[in-house]
Amino acid sequence: MFRDEVEIEVQAGRGGDGLVSFRREKHVPRGGPDGGDGGRGGSVFLRAVGDVNSLLEVGRSPRYAARNGQPGGAQNKSGRDGQDLELRLPVGTQVFDAERGNLLRDLAREGDVVEIAIGGAGGHGNAHFASAVRQTPRIATPGAEGEGRRVRLVLKLIAELGLVGLPNAGKSTFLSRVTAATPKIADYPFTTLVPQVGIARVGEYDTLVIADLPGLIEGAAEGHGLGDRFLKHVERCGALLQLVDVSDGAEGEPLEAFEVVERELRASSPELAAKPRLVAASKCEGPEAEARAGALERALGRPVLRLSSAQGRGLREVLEAARALVRGPADPALPGRPG
Repeated sequence: MFRDEVEIEVQAGRGGDGLVSFRREKHVPRGGPDGGDGGRGGSVFLRAVGDVNSLLEVGRSPRYAARNGQPGGAQNKSGRDGQDLELRLPVGTQVFDAERGNLLRDLAREGDVVEIAIGGAGGHGNAHFASAVRQTPRIATPGAEGEGRRVRLVLKLIAELGLVGLPNAGKSTFLSRVTAATPKIADYPFTTLVPQVGIARVGEYDTLVIADLPGLIEGAAEGHGLGDRFLKHVERCGALLQLVDVSDGAEGEPLEAFEVVERELRASSPELAAKPRLVAASKCEGPEAEARAGALERALGRPVLRLSSAQGRGLREVLEAARALVRGPADPALPGRPG
């Protein structure tokens, strides 16, 4: 199960209390203070890791707490620090303060980490307060409370190429042919209910990280269908590949299908619509489909790639064009390798 938004409460550990204690030694009738300091409370950390791809696991519990620090001991022994708590999150997770709504940290790279709740400081034992004028202090301070806060975690998938199009445009089939991903494929709308990510090999030396996103329908930016839930994932993609079904079984004309997706991208974000984009006529099998692809190309005034994932036609050309769009043209001296 995929989950890309959760809200949780995190609580850092309380610091240990300081101790009031005096030495009791056989030949020292008036031993001095020897109460130790309390240990620091554990902090809560959030870390981006590469082997987690959903917020499902962290969303299983509404609250996470680090350990408290231990109180100080006699003979000037400090209490043990509380154990820190680290939550492992997918790369691309944004951390928001749930009450104020401000972005605290964007964990955009593997290994990014943020201390989201700081553990409380340990209290001081009475040995800390000893001085020439106060030789037998009978005071100690309690440990400080650790930080607590509610945070909202929002996952935005990070991919170099995002696949967009209407439901049944052929995105899942394309992804399954060019990567090892196994998205659900069927002949009814909304087959893709969650984003799928795969890595495609381009030439001998290069790869592309590709995300298949649920199909957009008219009104998706206003909350219709499934696409509005996943438009945020498109924001992370470096470029887009828009697939337009030109087969005999396509619903509506190719130009109309293109314009529906175009409007939803613009309604969601002008920056999103301005991303570099390739357009490919999917399910382009037979002269009628070729004619529709040609008509779409003339109407748009831009190149439209031909693609048939079922027949394996045009896959290499689409990947090479996508690689060039994302990284620039390849070095001709090294086939398939980016310059």
